[in-house]
Amino acid sequence: MSGGDHTRAWVRMPSGRRLDLLDPTPFDWEDADLALGLARTYRWGGHSAWPLPLSVAQHSLTVMQLRRDWAGAEGKRLDPVRELRELLHDAEEGLLGFDCISVLKPFLGDSFRELSLRLEGAVFLRYGVPAWTPAEHRVHKRADRLAAASEAVHVVGWSREEVRSTLKIRAEPLEKDPLHAIYGDAPWEPWPPGLACERFMAALENLKARL
Repeated sequence: MSGGDHTRAWVRMPSGRRLDLLDPTPFDWEDADLALGLARTYRWGGHSAWPLPLSVAQHSLTVMQLRRDWAGAEGKRLDPVRELRELLHDAEEGLLGFDCISVLKPFLGDSFRELSLRLEGAVFLRYGVPAWTPAEHRVHKRADRLAAASEAVHVVGWSREEVRSTLKIRAEPLEKDPLHAIYGDAPWEPWPPGLACERFMAALENLKARL
């Protein structure tokens, strides 16, 4: 390694800001950096049965919409803070540019988990959302797993039996894409990065304005 004894721990954001991965602060990125990072970070290792892979940005909007739909089915409305937390639940992946597939996580160990948690803490602090309570996190994980089961079938091409037996997800995959009624695209089709960035950014700005 050249340039001295210190290991570089920061990455340059498109805006020019520097994000220190080992000691992140809420001021190390712009909203547009986050939206673009999530739009260019792909789930399922980038594998897809469609022409494009599925971005974490699109997945995040799906999970938020599931939570909205569940609240609406009970005659309620999810408050903006909880909606924002759902939208940002994988935000650290956009800052890293990496969505680790589940089978790889045990090999990365505690250090990677701690890094991810530090980034999540900086994200939650920047956007003024509280940390998960155990009860709220359980509901979130239900939505997250349901989205994952549905993506596995409709985006990647796993069978429903494989979702249960191989992926160990017990949630029954949805037939209806929660985002189809909102955006009108072909159900479950992954969006181009530019479009995913634009839609994530619009949702983020809308929620920030409602806080």
